[in-house]
Amino acid sequence: MRVGVLALQGGFAEHIRHLKSLDIKTFEIRKKEDAQQPMDGLIIPGGESTTMGKLLKELNLYNLLREKIQNGLPAFGTCAGMILLAKQLAESDVVHLGLMDIVVKRNAYGRQLGSFHTEALLDGIGTIPMTFIRAPYIESAGPKVKILSTINGKALAAREKNMLVTAFHPELTDDNRVHRYFAEEIILPTSLRFKHL
Repeated sequence: MRVGVLALQGGFAEHIRHLKSLDIKTFEIRKKEDAQQPMDGLIIPGGESTTMGKLLKELNLYNLLREKIQNGLPAFGTCAGMILLAKQLAESDVVHLGLMDIVVKRNAYGRQLGSFHTEALLDGIGTIPMTFIRAPYIESAGPKVKILSTINGKALAAREKNMLVTAFHPELTDDNRVHRYFAEEIILPTSLRFKHL
């Protein structure tokens, strides 16, 4: 198994650390040539979504990565990664990759709750530590989207087909179970399915 991590900005190094702790081969994606390497999955980390969206286009990564995910490449987006994957942003006409049938509210937690840490249940894993940094949340989701975690009525993690998103940063804790879930529940079943085609 080999997972590419988008390394344009944000917390990509922490994702790589978690993947290595699971003995998953990984590499950084900084330019188009990197994204053309064989990969079984893609992680889009947190960071500044507007900057990341702009860089995807400037570096000719946008169409390539969007097409790969559309064609079934497993993708895991955290915080800004969730914003990039969303089909719609609340109170905004901006759309980035626009692949997951969710409406996301950016910077949903104001300055007072700009960053916080809690523990909550994530379906399929159990109770896990969650670190939020000026986090978004899922305002609404389409019928094929499975909400995996909610706190105070706000949806903070979801899955649709080959895509997984979290509003929180699992890479900023010592718990690698979300990355394990991505590998075992999304990447492995996808790769097995493609082997039979």
